[in-house]
Amino acid sequence: MNLRAALRDQAVSCEQLGSPFNARLLRLIADRLKPGAAIADRLLGWDGDISSRGHSVPLRLVGSLHGLVIEGEAPELAACYPPHDADDDTLWAAVRSAIEDHAERLGQWLDRPPQTNETGRSAVLIAAGHWLTDVYGLPIVLSELGASAGLNLFWDRYALDLPGGRLGPADPVLTLAPDWDGPLPPKAAPTVIERRGTDLTPLDPSLQTDRQRLCAYVWPDQTNRLTRTRAALAAAKPVVDAADAADWLETRLAEPRPGRLHLIYHTIAWQYFPEAVKARARALIEAAGENATDDAPIAWLGMEADDGSPGAGMTLRLWPGDRTVRLGRVDFHGRWLRWAPEG
Repeated sequence: MNLRAALRDQAVSCEQLGSPFNARLLRLIADRLKPGAAIADRLLGWDGDISSRGHSVPLRLVGSLHGLVIEGEAPELAACYPPHDADDDTLWAAVRSAIEDHAERLGQWLDRPPQTNETGRSAVLIAAGHWLTDVYGLPIVLSELGASAGLNLFWDRYALDLPGGRLGPADPVLTLAPDWDGPLPPKAAPTVIERRGTDLTPLDPSLQTDRQRLCAYVWPDQTNRLTRTRAALAAAKPVVDAADAADWLETRLAEPRPGRLHLIYHTIAWQYFPEAVKARARALIEAAGENATDDAPIAWLGMEADDGSPGAGMTLRLWPGDRTVRLGRVDFHGRWLRWAPEG
């Protein structure tokens, strides 16, 4: 897939996920980007899988442009971003100027993959946390792979509003209200007693630059997502280690945790790990699972793109016993959730 095709493909996804502005921006860049400027040449000559299942170059690009807007570095571009409106020619002129005038800054952003840390995905974690507590009745230790700034390590402090019920604390940091289909999760309230995550390039929620970077990957016409992200950032603490996922897991799984359920999870992150890292991480989790006991069970939860549709699949593997439970499907940003545990 070449760059222009990847931009148009991502535009379709943005449209389907409720961001008409990003869809329009991506199509405009696909139609009008020409070689000659440093960033344009880098994008057009990108080596490797540039699609959303690989390096996600289109999302790196629109995130870097939104970053300029949030940081106040490109007033001309900001005047074209929501809530403002501009015609295609005006928007493209601002984008082209940004690409030419801020090449070094944009290049630094393009060096790193997107880090959305979408808090809407915590709806999955809240529901699964109640389900697991109902099954095991144990306090929970959290280990998140690809945790970004760690906002989804605080899911037990968020509320989940569902038809006919509400899960979570009485004074939540934020409240999620996805379009829910299926039975309500059990009311068994989870107790998280330890939380830690890993990321190759974690963001620190206590640093303004990292908070701005995280917000830049929220699509500019989706104000609800931005509000949720900022609320989560205001209450978060640094809990993410800079480490390779497999190296980190090897240390993390070496410590026995009697009387605890160890929940290992990732949400739209597994695809970014190299194959060797995925293979080693899988082997480490499975080996730990073989040593799990009724008093120290292990759960592995993945919310990831798969061969199904719509949205992402939600799958649990449970030890002892190596049982797989398919929980249903969910929108990539958590706008809807089809809860149907089976297995």
